[in-house]
Amino acid sequence: MEDLRQIFNIDIENAELFKRALTHPSYTKERNLDYTQSYERLEFLGDAVLKLAVSDILYKKYPDYTEGSMSKIRSIVVSDAVLFEIAEKIGLSELIILGKHEEKQGCRKLESVCACAFEAVLGAYYLDGKFLELVNFINRIFSSYIEEVDKNFEKYNAKALLQEYTQSKTKTTPEYRIVNESGPAHNKTFEVEVWYGGDLVAKACGKSKKDAEQKCAYEACKKLGIAECQM
Repeated sequence: MEDLRQIFNIDIENAELFKRALTHPSYTKERNLDYTQSYERLEFLGDAVLKLAVSDILYKKYPDYTEGSMSKIRSIVVSDAVLFEIAEKIGLSELIILGKHEEKQGCRKLESVCACAFEAVLGAYYLDGKFLELVNFINRIFSSYIEEVDKNFEKYNAKALLQEYTQSKTKTTPEYRIVNESGPAHNKTFEVEVWYGGDLVAKACGKSKKDAEQKCAYEACKKLGIAECQM
C-alpha cells in the first residue's frame, strides 16, 4: 500500500479496496475466493472514472473541437496500449497479485492485465473518496498523451483512414495478416502485413497485434499517398 501511495501520491484510507484492485482473477480462483475479491468490478468503475476525467480535460483544453473529434482522441488515450505504457512507467505492474501459473507465464507484463489493474486502482481511489486528487493525477499524467495524439492523430488513426480510403476507391477493406510471432508469451513481437486489391502494401512489427496493425496501416497510408498521413 505504501508503494501504491507513493506512485499516485494520494493517501489510502481503505487498504482492502486497493488490495482487491491489484488482485488478478487467477489469484482468486487459485485460492477459491469469491470473484468480487479480484479487480474486475473495480476495473469497470475505474474505466468510467478515467473516461470522465479525460473528457473533462479535452472539453476544457479544446473548446472548438466537436464531440466526434474529442471522442476519437479519448478512445486512443484510454486504450489498453496507453494504459499499459503508463502502468509500466509508474511501476504499477510490479504490484499486481497473480496466481502462480500466470506469474510464471509473465502475465504481469501483458497489456490487458496492466490496463485492467490501472483502471481498478482508479476505481478504488474513487470509492475511497479521493476523486478530486485522482482528477489532478489523471490531468498530470495524461495531458502529454492527449497532446501527442492530437498533434499526430493520423498516426494513431491510420487503420480508420486506410479503410475509408480503400472503401471509397473499390468498396473493399484492407486485409491484415499476422505473418510471424516471436519472443516469450509475456513479451511477444508480432509481424503484420496489410494487403489490398491482391497486393502487399506494407508490413510492420509491434508488441501487440493491434500495435503492429496500426503501424502497418500508417506505412500503407504513406505509401498510397493518403493526404492525412503525409509527413
